[in-house]
Amino acid sequence: MKIWRHGPGIVQLQILIWIAVLLLIFFSLLPMDGFLKSVLYTLVNTTSYAVIIYGNILILYPLFYQKKKFVWYGLLVMIFLVITGVLRGYATVVLYRHFLLIKAVPVSFLTLLNYVPGGILIYILSLVFRISIAYFTLKQQTEEIMLQKSQAELNLLKSQVQPHFLFNTLNNIYYKVYKVDPRSAGLIERLSDIMRYFVDESPKDLVPVTTEVQFIENYMELEKIRIRHGATINFEKAYNPELRIPPMLLMTFVENIFKHGIDRSAPDNQIHLSLVQKDGTLVFETGNALQDIPAGPAKEGFGLKNLEKRLTLLYGTRFELHTARTGSLFHASLKIPLV
Repeated sequence: MKIWRHGPGIVQLQILIWIAVLLLIFFSLLPMDGFLKSVLYTLVNTTSYAVIIYGNILILYPLFYQKKKFVWYGLLVMIFLVITGVLRGYATVVLYRHFLLIKAVPVSFLTLLNYVPGGILIYILSLVFRISIAYFTLKQQTEEIMLQKSQAELNLLKSQVQPHFLFNTLNNIYYKVYKVDPRSAGLIERLSDIMRYFVDESPKDLVPVTTEVQFIENYMELEKIRIRHGATINFEKAYNPELRIPPMLLMTFVENIFKHGIDRSAPDNQIHLSLVQKDGTLVFETGNALQDIPAGPAKEGFGLKNLEKRLTLLYGTRFELHTARTGSLFHASLKIPLV
């Protein structure tokens, strides 16, 4: 049974290092000082080394050096090394007196200061220790990312099987229905295009604006069959066909029209759409009549709030998003930069 299936982690690696340090100091002292004296000296010195190393990399370095408080960092390091050196010397004397019964002359503060220079080397090693921890942490994170990437690629391959099977099935149904009812076959084709858009295009960072418009038109045609008397849609387009935009930016407005702004039993549903490129921006506007809804301030739903958050991530403050209700008319507009 393996203790660490994927190799030791950062904590386990540090434990192994400190065990190695303890054993190295102990066995180097054992031939000259005996068992008990070697144990005491090893514990005192290893503890002082650990205090210096972790005191620097966990407290002093991040709180002062990384925040560019270099003077404070230098002063506190010197004070820290003096305190740990003095305490190390004092602990050594006390342990020798109580456990080894060695009678020593009173120790002065100057004598205890002789233990300070040894801490300077440990302080330098603490910087190396910190770099090593950062390296192994980064290496471990990289391995985890690569593992997640491999798993994501495997899941993607698995997920592509069912959509492709569904697309092929829809195509077969399309050819069967086309012989009997061409209009219904056309709706099946639009549904297939919508599903293909979600699978192939929506995960991308940018898609051709023509692809986005085709997706919107397919969606509207499918929504129209749910309206008893249909709907009149006027879609103005004036843009460079080679233009590319983030996917699903325009869909929220169109979805809201059919979700909140259509009376499915009314005979005169009017929808106006405009997508125009001008002055380095792309402007998308929608307008529709609201049936039997009192005038007042427009209420933004979750769709618009989520859209605004996404726009902020994409463009910062370089976009304009407006919605307004005037009487029984609802108007929405979105302007995004193209550079």
